[in-house]
Amino acid sequence: MRKNLFILPAILVATSAIIVLVSFRQAGPSEVPHCPVPAADPSLVAHVNEPIKGCVFKSVYEGEGLDPSFVLVTPENVVRSEQRGIDWLVKAQANDGGFGSGSHARQDIMDPHAVSTDPATTAMVGMALMRMGNTLDKGQYSGQLKRATEYLLVQVEKTPKGATNITPLTGTQIQSKLGANIDVALTTQFLSNLVAKIGEQHGSYLRAKRALNTCVSLIQQSQNSDGSVQGDGWAGVLQSSFAASALESAKTVGAEVDDVALDLARDYQKANFDANTGSVATERAAGVTLYAVSSSTRNSAAEAREVNEVVAKAKKEGKVSKDAQVDTKTLEDAGYSRDEAEKMNTAYQVYNAAKQQAQDERVISGFGNNGGEEFLSFLQTGESLVIAKDQGWKNWYGQTTKRLVDIQNQDGSWNGHHCITSPVFCTATSLLILSVNNDIEHLLAQGAVKYK
Repeated sequence: MRKNLFILPAILVATSAIIVLVSFRQAGPSEVPHCPVPAADPSLVAHVNEPIKGCVFKSVYEGEGLDPSFVLVTPENVVRSEQRGIDWLVKAQANDGGFGSGSHARQDIMDPHAVSTDPATTAMVGMALMRMGNTLDKGQYSGQLKRATEYLLVQVEKTPKGATNITPLTGTQIQSKLGANIDVALTTQFLSNLVAKIGEQHGSYLRAKRALNTCVSLIQQSQNSDGSVQGDGWAGVLQSSFAASALESAKTVGAEVDDVALDLARDYQKANFDANTGSVATERAAGVTLYAVSSSTRNSAAEAREVNEVVAKAKKEGKVSKDAQVDTKTLEDAGYSRDEAEKMNTAYQVYNAAKQQAQDERVISGFGNNGGEEFLSFLQTGESLVIAKDQGWKNWYGQTTKRLVDIQNQDGSWNGHHCITSPVFCTATSLLILSVNNDIEHLLAQGAVKYK
């Protein structure tokens, strides 16, 4: 009798297990959105309140998952272009692990092995290698990424006290055109991306995090009272823009970022564009509208996204009317203080007006040909649209990838035709643009609203 008492529960348990197993087996691919890019590392999505499935992404109280159609599959012609580009790029690595763009005084030297390596160019290449699927531990070019990372870490670690840059080099193409301290801004961005991808358990994490905090400190020390960065180059607005976005990225991975410095940096970029009149301040953008508006777009994207999400939630809760337009009053009704509402409304209006100009064919055409600054501006615009969760990014991606594929050199590289002409720098930047859809979840995590 006692034996029978054990048999019945055993049958029930076995039956339950079979049902559970069948339910798992039947949950086929059609029930889970397929994401054409790898899911974000857990360290990138600390704000996520539910596990990621495919492309689904949730912030603290958005309540809506990311539409899988937001992520685009890379077209075959772009894949081929990327492969040709990265095959050329990795061959440009120097013996010390770095990559170089050469000096402003000798822009005629196009051989990547005939120039000195520099942190700014190495950081751009490192970010391109990561965006194209390589990590410190795996990927076809993980070895090249490791060496580039070691190069940058050493540069930061040997920076003397009181310095404003992480390299003794002066007069590089990148410094002359963007700013004397551009190496710090781009290395900060690289280290932010690296720290996010490797996670706290990685053996290189603490070293990379210390270097990141050093770079953040250098940026903040070199900040002017108006939020720009000291040492303007020909298009200094881009240096300041990359410094601002680097601080923003660094903050998302827990670096020691001063909120006042970050707000000041963002405000400087937004001030370059008047959303009411459409006028653009180009004095520190070499007179080029594209540089200024892409910078304004990039540094108002996260705040514009927050406005969209807060207003959508307020409409759902009945705090504001369903047809309410975004303005200061609407934002106050949605829960912002008067000062916050004015600040966020400015960011929202600047983002939406500046992104239109940044994609205007007349603005993009610029000088009629592209220098490295144009490539950087394209990159800023595209990343802005993704960070803001703007469906317009898909149209931008189609137009911009076509433009880049069409002008790729026969050897797989890209080079600028004025100003920043370096094939290494321009190829790295072009690859970052072409492969931006590989980084959707990482970019979304940077712009995710951290609600109070």
